Amino acid sequence: MASESNDFLFSDQDDEPLLSETASEFWDVLIVDDDPEIHSVTKLALSGVEFWDKGLRFHHAYSGAEALSVLKDNHSISVVLLDVVMESDDAGLQVVKQVRESLNNHNVRIILRTGQPGYAPEEKVIREYDINDYKTKTELTRSKLITALVTAIRSYEQVCQLEFQSRALNNILYASKAILGFTDIKAFTMAVIKQLSFILECEPQGLLCGSLDDDNQVCVLGGCVEYNEFIGQGVEQLDNGRIILQVKNCLEQGTHQHTEIDSTYLLKSKNRQAAIYLETAHIPSESQLQFAEIFLTNVSVGLDNVRLFNRLRDAAYKDTLTGLSNRNDFMNKVERFYHPGKNDNVFLLIDVAQFSDINNGLGQEIGNLILVAIVDRLRQEYPQAELISRIGADVFGLLLPKEQCDIEMLCEHLSLPFNAGEHILPINFKIGMCCQGDFKPSGIETLKLGYIALNQAKKQSMEAVITYTPDMEEQMAWRLGIIRQLRQDFEQRKLEVWFQPQLDLKTLDIIGCEALLRWPSGNGQYISPAIFVPMAEDSGLIVEIGQWVLEQACMQQKRLEQLGFAISIAVNVSVPQFKVKGYAQRVKDTLINYQVEPKFIELEVTESVVMDELSNVITTLQELKDFGIEIAIDDFGTGFSSLSYLQRLPLDRLKIDRAFIKDLPGEDCEAIAALIISLGARLGLKTIAEGVETQAQADYLSELGCDEVQGFMYAKPMPEKELITYLQAKH
Repeated sequence: MASESNDFLFSDQDDEPLLSETASEFWDVLIVDDDPEIHSVTKLALSGVEFWDKGLRFHHAYSGAEALSVLKDNHSISVVLLDVVMESDDAGLQVVKQVRESLNNHNVRIILRTGQPGYAPEEKVIREYDINDYKTKTELTRSKLITALVTAIRSYEQVCQLEFQSRALNNILYASKAILGFTDIKAFTMAVIKQLSFILECEPQGLLCGSLDDDNQVCVLGGCVEYNEFIGQGVEQLDNGRIILQVKNCLEQGTHQHTEIDSTYLLKSKNRQAAIYLETAHIPSESQLQFAEIFLTNVSVGLDNVRLFNRLRDAAYKDTLTGLSNRNDFMNKVERFYHPGKNDNVFLLIDVAQFSDINNGLGQEIGNLILVAIVDRLRQEYPQAELISRIGADVFGLLLPKEQCDIEMLCEHLSLPFNAGEHILPINFKIGMCCQGDFKPSGIETLKLGYIALNQAKKQSMEAVITYTPDMEEQMAWRLGIIRQLRQDFEQRKLEVWFQPQLDLKTLDIIGCEALLRWPSGNGQYISPAIFVPMAEDSGLIVEIGQWVLEQACMQQKRLEQLGFAISIAVNVSVPQFKVKGYAQRVKDTLINYQVEPKFIELEVTESVVMDELSNVITTLQELKDFGIEIAIDDFGTGFSSLSYLQRLPLDRLKIDRAFIKDLPGEDCEAIAALIISLGARLGLKTIAEGVETQAQADYLSELGCDEVQGFMYAKPMPEKELITYLQAKH
């Protein structure tokens, strides 16, 4: 075991160069493991490592109880490398719980290491315990161990810094009621000048110069009324040369400046300088300077507080990429426009269609340039907009006066290509609009209305802009109610699976049946699949339901086989099911579990499934076909790209949609049906027509060479017992 651990820890030891071997301070790392060799190997692997000019100092514990004792007495521990299984199977997990709950230590970063992952499955541990990483000992090469440790140290330092800044901010806020309660730079500056003039016994005439941002440009931050027009401008823009000279001398020389008519005071913080200019009419006395110096210390802290607050405000309410207000800021500001009875403004949600394709195809950098270009376009075309915000990754909010909202003109503005580096790209948009008369008191509720309209626009292929109406919200509430009821009924196993026989058109022998989902409404009626299946797909519930239907189909097939009916059962598959990782393996495992031969299960996929991530779909279908499962394209002919990809798909059967069957014989339908049947024959695929209801339809399909049929003419969908009775009668 020891040699194996050494091999894993040092297998990649040349991948990363070691950092400098000298450090003045240390990062304290606690190794917790009941195997002394693990301690030695870990310490050896990490020897000489430095991060941010600090080396590593190791502490050791050989049990969970010893680890807790070390952590209780030593508050400088940055990272814990913690074994799971020690004196008990969950000793490490109990340490995590005690550290976070009993010791109330939320700063130390905890990396779980285990040689027996079966005792503590990774997904469950990550979900239930406040840890920062989870690794098996076998996967922790030296390189990966260093990476995990450095990541943890960086996280620890960030947590400590945030905690420190929070404490410091609270101390600053309560230290001085005079100035430290201000967060607005203009109000803060006026308070400073007022307090300083009181100390110096002069009139409150002056200004404060410095920088709030990282560019260190010295600007006028605030002052008395006569300097309001210069706020935000560089100090060179002042119309008073004396002030410019005094401020520059103060900052360049790093000392206070005093004359008989004015004083300029230097404010120092860790990374910045600022200067307060004040008209004094006399040179301050020694005592005045002493009081001023004490006060200026608080001013420097207060200025840093304002700077920090502005950063926090920007982080909370400003989008860093575009400089626009973000979702939070938008919701706060849109509330100001809630005025019952007024309808002077409109709120637009503008969504960049298929933006992920741009990021995936051209890279995120180009995607960011596109977003910035869109913002520039909106600002250029709507300079009088009440509000422009970035609501989501590719969604923008626009608040306009109603008279400026010309939808045709907006679409025209957005239809022009956008420049992004070397690319000139046309972009499609979907827009949801909400009029002020429909605004809600809560910003988040108003935003919700915009999204309701936007989602409607996304579902419409022809309409780019949809305006919110109250009935949309009612429809949304109805949909949510249906989904909740569907989920509840599914959990209570109220859903049913019915079966519709499929027949050989020439012999009329039963060759299989299609499994069809049915949802009883409770009053003897059934809710149409056309209503609840799309909702199940949108909510993701179709994944669970689809798996259940497959299991029901397997059980039914085995029961029919035991009764002497060796027929296949077709099961429908939706797009969300295909997107589940390992879908093909899950299907195979299900058939193996129920001991069903793969040839007796057919999967029916729609064209929408095929056209979603085609290469992945082909790979998945091929894996299923290689296993022995037959694959059919359901509702063939209703899509728009089937023919171009048909020969690449590992198919067994084409299923002609009932839309092309119901009007047979008829010139238009005849041509399409004949084309599909001929295409299937050329590709070596069987064709099955669904929705056959008349003998005329059956005869015509037979003339065209259709292989199989399904429809009310032969048999309606039926529950299991009726299916068995039907098969016995046919047999």
